[in-house]
Amino acid sequence: MNNKKIVIAGGAGFMGEALAEYYGLENEVVILTRQEKPHSQYARYVKWDGEHLTSWYRELDKADLLINLAGKSVNCRYNERNKAEIFSSRVNSTRVLGEAIKRLSNPPALWINAASATIYRHAEDRPMDERNGDIGTGFSVEVCKLWEKTFYEQETPHTRKVALRTAIVLGPKGGALMPMLNLVKFALGGRQGSGHQMFSWVHIEDFCRLAKWLYETPEAQGTYNCSAPQPVTNETFMRTLRQAAGRRIGLPAPEWLLRMGAVMIGTEIELIIKSRWVIPARLVQEGFRFRHAQLRPALEDILSELPRRRYHLF
Repeated sequence: MNNKKIVIAGGAGFMGEALAEYYGLENEVVILTRQEKPHSQYARYVKWDGEHLTSWYRELDKADLLINLAGKSVNCRYNERNKAEIFSSRVNSTRVLGEAIKRLSNPPALWINAASATIYRHAEDRPMDERNGDIGTGFSVEVCKLWEKTFYEQETPHTRKVALRTAIVLGPKGGALMPMLNLVKFALGGRQGSGHQMFSWVHIEDFCRLAKWLYETPEAQGTYNCSAPQPVTNETFMRTLRQAAGRRIGLPAPEWLLRMGAVMIGTEIELIIKSRWVIPARLVQEGFRFRHAQLRPALEDILSELPRRRYHLF
């Protein structure tokens, strides 16, 4: 994909910066962000608040692709204030992007909106795909449901829409892998809880590659699971991470300890012990080919980009 204009809303984090680096040298990338940031070699940064329609919306005119990643991180305690911000940051940003598209005479050809694989129930019995997956219950699931509902409510007759129910994204420059590597580094990288819960994941490179595939596949629309085709158990994931990092010892963390730790570091235990068994049925059936389909080579590829001290004491 060359000489395209790509707008990434809420793109100042790990995934947005990876997309900018992946596409920015051969395309025009604009990142809509709440932060004041100088332009980089990969992207221009434009201020927005994710809620109100101001001058930023003109960046969408004649854009080829819009990717919306906006939303407060769920890596926090679910108190009432944080819950409200998690809901509003996703719903408001999605709604205002829809309003912006309606105003444009040349709207983006494709709008990819982030969604989450956590919309499915805790599953240890069978995998969840787009057609036969069971929607779960609880706060996180309600967030996901309203997020997708808001997205599909936006009337964009000239803009194709895709919602990506994304699993845990693994990469060398941020995301969920870094805290796990810290555990491995200090010999604490054993199974978490029972270790039986399924861990669905996707390599950051495949996440980035998927945007191009969706853009160049005009029949692709609707909801897709963005997850590598071979999920593993938590125990297998932690063991494979230790092996890839060359660390033999990994002490397990029982659930009671995880609950205490979650309170201490200001997060929720659900992020660790929920079994997310998700497979990318539509992507596989429709022809997308994962470059990183197996966990061990994927982890080795990521670790090859990190200094050894990142996961070794010496």
